Amino acid sequence: MYFSNQPKEFRNIILKELGFQPTKKKNYILYENKFHPEYGFYRLYERTGFYDFGVADYTIPQGFEIQFNNSNPILRLGIVYDGITSYQLEKQPVSSFMPSTFLVFEKGICGKQLWKKGQHFYGAEITIYPAFFEELSNRFSNFSIFNYFIENQTYYYLPSDILPIVSRMIHLDQTDSLNALHLEAAVLECMGAIKETETPDGQNGFSRQINYGSVTIGKKKKLNFTEEDFKSIQKAHDILTEQFIHPPTIEALSRQLLINSQKLKAGFSYYYHMTIGEYTASLKMSLAAVLLCTTEKSVAEIAHEVGYDYSASFIKKFQKTYSCTPLKYRMREKKPPYKSQ
Repeated sequence: MYFSNQPKEFRNIILKELGFQPTKKKNYILYENKFHPEYGFYRLYERTGFYDFGVADYTIPQGFEIQFNNSNPILRLGIVYDGITSYQLEKQPVSSFMPSTFLVFEKGICGKQLWKKGQHFYGAEITIYPAFFEELSNRFSNFSIFNYFIENQTYYYLPSDILPIVSRMIHLDQTDSLNALHLEAAVLECMGAIKETETPDGQNGFSRQINYGSVTIGKKKKLNFTEEDFKSIQKAHDILTEQFIHPPTIEALSRQLLINSQKLKAGFSYYYHMTIGEYTASLKMSLAAVLLCTTEKSVAEIAHEVGYDYSASFIKKFQKTYSCTPLKYRMREKKPPYKSQ
């Protein structure tokens, strides 16, 4: 078993296991195994110590495990197109991460992660480090990334403004056009999109820090949230994340989690700043966008796969989310076939 105390060390262990060696290109570093090109590649674009963007497409030759303990805060977001990751955080059961979009603000995170022989992984990820957080807070005094997320909770969706940014970066990478200016602009765009989720009362579109809080319903009724309520709402979030294609009804969730349906609805909106319906719809749209970019499936097939009975309803929702039809999105964002560098 390997041990890692920082993200760069974690990444280097994976590259070592793949036998990847670096080759400096004009705008990035290409990692590959020249003796085993079938293992794939990893391309790294970075402003060292501030942020990086990695595109990976590789197959694990031998199984290995990394125990990690990273105390520094980092923000990770991106898309996993292929590959299932098995991991276990400290004092928690074994979990797995399946292909999807994701965003997570990690701080003081520790646990272990397992890779198995023959597993294939394909995806892209932006990682932002404390030095850039500090730079942003110095330049924009009213913006602090620490205020936007529950620590170490993975969000399986991206704001509708961020997913096209990541897709554009992947396209620029594939056409060998992504440079340092593109990279900085994209990272700042992502931060701007996160900032735009903020509401007039100072809250934000992902989640409030854990203080449970309260909401006012109508003119007089006030709902106070307890720790038990918060945990039930978090569990509801997890269930909806797993079953978003055919989600359970609010009534079924409230019975399963032993929480009043009004508290469930109000609490979900309070902590995640979107309704339950908006959340499941955002996951459907994220999956649809991935399928449009990575498969040749028809719009009707994708509509059915993400839980819509009627293509027209799917197209209407997709156009509202991404400001274009599914076919126009596919034409604009779909990556060209990979060509070896």
